[in-house]
Amino acid sequence: MAEALFRKAVEERGDFEVASAGVAAYPGDGANPETLRFLASRGVELNDFESQPVSAELLERATHVFAMTAGHLDALENLFPDFADKFFLVCEFVEIPGRGVAADVPDPIGMGKKAYAEVGKTLDVAIPSLIAFIDQTWQGGSSK
Repeated sequence: MAEALFRKAVEERGDFEVASAGVAAYPGDGANPETLRFLASRGVELNDFESQPVSAELLERATHVFAMTAGHLDALENLFPDFADKFFLVCEFVEIPGRGVAADVPDPIGMGKKAYAEVGKTLDVAIPSLIAFIDQTWQGGSSK
Protein backbone atom coordinates (compact mmCIF):
# COMPACT_ATOMS: atom_id res chain seq x y z
CA MET A 1 0.00 0.00 0.00
CA ALA A 2 2.76 2.43 0.93
CA GLU A 3 4.57 1.84 -2.36
CA ALA A 4 1.43 2.48 -4.41
CA LEU A 5 0.35 5.58 -2.48
CA PHE A 6 3.86 7.06 -2.56
CA ARG A 7 4.16 6.32 -6.29
CA LYS A 8 0.81 8.06 -6.85
CA ALA A 9 1.95 11.09 -4.83
CA VAL A 10 5.05 11.59 -7.00
CA GLU A 11 3.68 10.39 -10.35
CA GLU A 12 3.97 13.85 -11.93
CA ARG A 13 7.53 14.40 -10.75
CA GLY A 14 9.79 12.16 -12.81
CA ASP A 15 12.66 12.52 -10.33
CA PHE A 16 11.57 9.67 -8.05
CA GLU A 17 11.97 5.92 -8.34
CA VAL A 18 9.78 4.08 -5.85
CA ALA A 19 10.19 0.48 -4.71
CA SER A 20 9.37 -1.52 -1.63
CA ALA A 21 10.94 -4.46 0.14
CA GLY A 22 10.40 -6.19 3.43
CA VAL A 23 12.68 -7.32 6.23
CA ALA A 24 10.79 -10.63 6.31
CA ALA A 25 9.23 -10.66 2.83
CA TYR A 26 8.99 -13.83 0.80
CA PRO A 27 10.08 -13.13 -2.78
CA GLY A 28 7.35 -13.09 -5.41
CA ASP A 29 4.22 -12.82 -3.27
CA GLY A 30 1.46 -10.66 -4.71
CA ALA A 31 -0.22 -7.81 -2.90
CA ASN A 32 -2.80 -8.66 -0.26
CA PRO A 33 -6.32 -8.69 -1.79
CA GLU A 34 -7.60 -6.29 0.88
CA THR A 35 -4.79 -3.88 0.00
CA LEU A 36 -5.75 -4.08 -3.67
CA ARG A 37 -9.41 -3.40 -2.83
CA PHE A 38 -8.46 -0.41 -0.69
CA LEU A 39 -6.20 1.01 -3.39
CA ALA A 40 -8.84 0.43 -6.09
CA SER A 41 -11.34 2.40 -3.97
CA ARG A 42 -8.91 5.30 -4.29
CA GLY A 43 -8.29 4.80 -7.99
CA VAL A 44 -4.72 3.65 -7.33
CA GLU A 45 -3.25 0.62 -9.06
CA LEU A 46 -0.55 -1.75 -7.90
CA ASN A 47 -0.05 -3.72 -11.09
CA ASP A 48 2.38 -6.62 -11.27
CA PHE A 49 3.49 -6.19 -7.65
CA GLU A 50 5.77 -8.90 -6.30
CA SER A 51 7.20 -8.76 -2.81
CA GLN A 52 10.93 -8.82 -2.34
CA PRO A 53 13.21 -9.04 0.65
CA VAL A 54 15.39 -6.05 1.40
CA SER A 55 18.92 -6.56 0.11
CA ALA A 56 22.24 -4.76 0.02
CA GLU A 57 21.76 -4.28 -3.73
CA LEU A 58 18.47 -2.43 -3.21
CA LEU A 59 19.91 -0.36 -0.40
CA GLU A 60 22.95 0.58 -2.47
CA ARG A 61 20.65 2.15 -5.10
CA ALA A 62 18.32 3.84 -2.59
CA THR A 63 18.79 7.39 -1.41
CA HIS A 64 16.17 7.09 1.38
CA VAL A 65 14.61 4.03 3.03
CA PHE A 66 11.46 4.39 5.13
CA ALA A 67 10.51 1.69 7.62
CA MET A 68 6.91 1.19 8.68
CA THR A 69 7.71 0.43 12.34
CA ALA A 70 10.46 0.92 14.89
CA GLY A 71 10.94 -2.85 14.85
CA HIS A 72 11.53 -2.80 11.10
CA LEU A 73 13.94 0.11 11.52
CA ASP A 74 15.89 -1.81 14.18
CA ALA A 75 16.01 -4.88 11.92
CA LEU A 76 17.34 -2.81 9.02
CA GLU A 77 19.98 -1.19 11.21
CA ASN A 78 21.07 -4.61 12.56
CA LEU A 79 21.08 -6.38 9.19
CA PHE A 80 22.55 -3.54 7.13
CA PRO A 81 24.52 -1.20 9.41
CA ASP A 82 26.49 0.22 6.47
CA PHE A 83 23.31 1.85 5.16
CA ALA A 84 21.94 3.16 8.48
CA ASP A 85 22.26 6.79 7.37
CA LYS A 86 19.53 6.11 4.76
CA PHE A 87 17.00 4.65 7.23
CA PHE A 88 14.05 6.60 8.65
CA LEU A 89 10.56 5.86 9.94
CA VAL A 90 7.60 6.58 7.67
CA CYS A 91 6.09 8.78 10.40
CA GLU A 92 9.37 10.24 11.64
CA PHE A 93 8.63 13.78 10.40
CA VAL A 94 4.95 14.11 11.19
CA GLU A 95 2.57 13.86 14.11
CA ILE A 96 -0.12 11.24 13.66
CA PRO A 97 -3.28 12.35 15.50
CA GLY A 98 -3.65 10.41 18.72
CA ARG A 99 -0.31 8.60 18.27
CA GLY A 100 2.33 11.33 18.17
CA VAL A 101 5.51 11.81 16.14
CA ALA A 102 7.40 8.76 14.83
CA ALA A 103 4.43 6.45 15.38
CA ASP A 104 4.47 3.01 13.83
CA VAL A 105 2.28 2.45 10.80
CA PRO A 106 -0.15 -0.23 12.02
CA ASP A 107 -0.14 -3.63 10.32
CA PRO A 108 -3.62 -4.20 8.87
CA ILE A 109 -3.20 -7.87 7.87
CA GLY A 110 -6.19 -9.86 9.09
CA MET A 111 -7.80 -6.84 10.72
CA GLY A 112 -10.47 -6.04 8.12
CA LYS A 113 -11.41 -3.12 5.91
CA LYS A 114 -11.35 -0.51 8.68
CA ALA A 115 -7.70 -1.31 9.50
CA TYR A 116 -6.68 -0.82 5.87
CA ALA A 117 -8.47 2.52 5.81
CA GLU A 118 -6.58 3.53 8.99
CA VAL A 119 -3.25 2.64 7.38
CA GLY A 120 -4.27 4.66 4.33
CA LYS A 121 -5.04 7.68 6.52
CA THR A 122 -1.70 7.33 8.28
CA LEU A 123 0.15 7.18 4.97
CA ASP A 124 -1.86 10.16 3.65
CA VAL A 125 -0.50 12.22 6.55
CA ALA A 126 3.06 10.86 6.36
CA ILE A 127 3.82 10.78 2.63
CA PRO A 128 3.87 14.57 2.05
CA SER A 129 6.38 14.93 4.90
CA LEU A 130 8.55 12.20 3.35
CA ILE A 131 8.53 13.94 -0.02
CA ALA A 132 9.46 17.24 1.64
CA PHE A 133 12.27 15.53 3.57
CA ILE A 134 13.65 13.93 0.41
CA ASP A 135 13.46 17.25 -1.42
CA GLN A 136 15.39 18.95 1.40
CA THR A 137 18.07 16.28 1.76
CA TRP A 138 18.70 14.82 -1.69
CA GLN A 139 21.03 16.69 -3.99
CA GLY A 140 20.91 15.51 -7.61
CA GLY A 141 19.97 12.30 -9.40
CA SER A 142 16.66 10.56 -9.01
CA SER A 143 15.29 9.88 -5.56
CA LYS A 144 14.14 6.52 -4.25
